[in-house]
Amino acid sequence: MNGATALIETLADCGVELCFANPGTSEMHLVQALDSVPRIKSVLALFEGVCTGAADGYARMTGKPAATLLHLGPGLANGIANLHNARRANSPMINIVGNHPNFHLGFDAPLTSDIETLARNFSCWIKSSSTNATLAQDGADAYTASLRQSPGSTGQIATLIMGADAAWGNSSGPAAPNPIPTRCKIDEQVIQRIAPLLQKGGNNMLLLEHHATEPAALAYASKIASKTGCRLMTGTFPGRVDGGPGCVAVERLPYFPEQVLKTLEGIENLIIVGGQVPASFFAYQGVPGQLIPQGCKVSRLSYIEEDAIDALARLAERLGAENAAITQFEKVEIGKPHGELDTRSIIQSVAATMPDNVIVATDSGGGNAAHPYCQNSATNSWLSLTGGAIGQGGPCATGAALACPDRPVLAMLGDGGAAYTNQSFWTQAREGLNITTVIFANRSYNILNVEYARLGVTDVGEIAASLFDIGNPEINWVDMAKSFGVPGATADTAEELCSLLEKSYETPGPFLIQANGELQR
Repeated sequence: MNGATALIETLADCGVELCFANPGTSEMHLVQALDSVPRIKSVLALFEGVCTGAADGYARMTGKPAATLLHLGPGLANGIANLHNARRANSPMINIVGNHPNFHLGFDAPLTSDIETLARNFSCWIKSSSTNATLAQDGADAYTASLRQSPGSTGQIATLIMGADAAWGNSSGPAAPNPIPTRCKIDEQVIQRIAPLLQKGGNNMLLLEHHATEPAALAYASKIASKTGCRLMTGTFPGRVDGGPGCVAVERLPYFPEQVLKTLEGIENLIIVGGQVPASFFAYQGVPGQLIPQGCKVSRLSYIEEDAIDALARLAERLGAENAAITQFEKVEIGKPHGELDTRSIIQSVAATMPDNVIVATDSGGGNAAHPYCQNSATNSWLSLTGGAIGQGGPCATGAALACPDRPVLAMLGDGGAAYTNQSFWTQAREGLNITTVIFANRSYNILNVEYARLGVTDVGEIAASLFDIGNPEINWVDMAKSFGVPGATADTAEELCSLLEKSYETPGPFLIQANGELQR
């Protein structure tokens, strides 16, 4: 057995089920190993950003790492934008990056680069000195590292840089899986400090992120809210929140800083659970970076790496809220809209036609804005653009569909972001995935128009306008998707969009809808 086969056997023994691959010459022994170990399903993507984004979507839906197989430094570089998003989502992932054998590195061959420096931007664990004797154990350690909770925004991405000599050299066999790491629990003194803040009443809020957005955590938080009258909110772009009728009702922080400050106005105690103090997405002149209104005190129940479910359960017990009511979203019949398409009518069409148990991946302002309107429609798992690097939605939907083949998936993408990773359509067609993609086709980077106006610019010059315009030439998304093997159609009215959405959910395989209109992000 060579090192590559020992590595793949080890990852399979640890529980890795999927490898999203875009291999090259340096990874041929690993390709051979994947061929001999069918326990790991290999999925080909035409672009590394699809590999990393799909591994992110898979992780969000399963809580387990998939592997990616990337070709040297340039291949890794192509995947970094969605690795950034995955890091911000705390998604577990194992990147296997091929490299030249050790004896070849000194020759400065064309693809030679400093892979480790690239990997430092998003990795919680890096190994770049594997040998054929250590490669299997390095794989087991990478798996463990991807499940170990890291502080701050370090994330849970392990990167194993595999020299070709480590792959082709002889190995003594696979390594045994390591014990699975567990989250640490908060100290009882934290409970004793936080409970009185809620017991005294007043205008308080629990801000829930990461582990605190899991269904069990939200249930305890809702009981606390029922007992104490505090408000519940998630961050603006949570990695995953399960919602819809029968699920815990929770608000979401808005996007723009003045909106956040308005939402938090009057809050006496903001209690952070699993996340960080709200910060403006971008810096603006005259606007604070940390979005805490005057008079608001910030406290912390748990850090990102700590067990938020246990913390909220113990806090609920301390407050006598174990048997308090859980506030849930209720089912509301949403009528289908009529007439020309705009952002509002697209959102209403989506909400009116949503199937139960749908997974929604968003990569657009319009898609993110749809979230509150869909929570009274159908049960859903909502996957947001966590890191702001557009081009996530299509790949993330691809990974989610592979993770949950029995669930429908809806991707709501802006035409600008979708153009970054349109290769995901090819993988969706190849794998026969049940993904409905709605393209908000406004032929513009419209968020930039909004941001430009926020500078106080009322007269957009010719050069600036051209830099926000993606309608010259106009992209025909239906033809593009068809060329990748995905059927599609264009909707110009709400009636057409509703009909196409219903048809797509009833028909197996991927489908794309180009929604044309004067759309606002």
